[in-house]
Amino acid sequence: MVARLLSGAARRRKLEYFLNLVPKDADILEIGCADGWVGDYALANGWRRFTGIDICAPAESPPYAFIHGDVNRWREHGLRPGSFDAILAFEVIEHGDFYGAIMSLLRPAGLLMVTTPVPHMDWACKVLEAARLTQRRTSPHDHLIYLRDLPKGLQPVELKVKVGISQWGVFRNASTV
Repeated sequence: MVARLLSGAARRRKLEYFLNLVPKDADILEIGCADGWVGDYALANGWRRFTGIDICAPAESPPYAFIHGDVNRWREHGLRPGSFDAILAFEVIEHGDFYGAIMSLLRPAGLLMVTTPVPHMDWACKVLEAARLTQRRTSPHDHLIYLRDLPKGLQPVELKVKVGISQWGVFRNASTV
């Protein structure tokens, strides 16, 4: 019960913070869309061009475009280079190397919005998971990174640390076509 309340509050804060930076007519891709809570919120609040991609299929078909597959195989899924104004990756990048796909799919000047654990505080995430205060990880955090160290071409717009354990970042694609 407590975990559900904490998770709900954290989700609302993420949605309000990040999506308010994205125009309603933007093409949005969410990497690791899981149970669809971001897409559901986006559609309910006026964003219409939303696509989710995840290696796990949802229990029910979402009301937005959904791709069941690996974002690193984006060409096989019919996605086009530079086709997204914003890419969302909430609690995803610690699970794999997705930067090549992100840079390929993000339009020049497009926004990457990401949340991930602070690497040296991942132990605290494990404690919270064990106490059932946060969602359990679905795969190892074997790609932990400080957001300030994201690959070249992603220009930081804003970086924050939340509650000492979570990094929130907004980056602009500084590359040109």
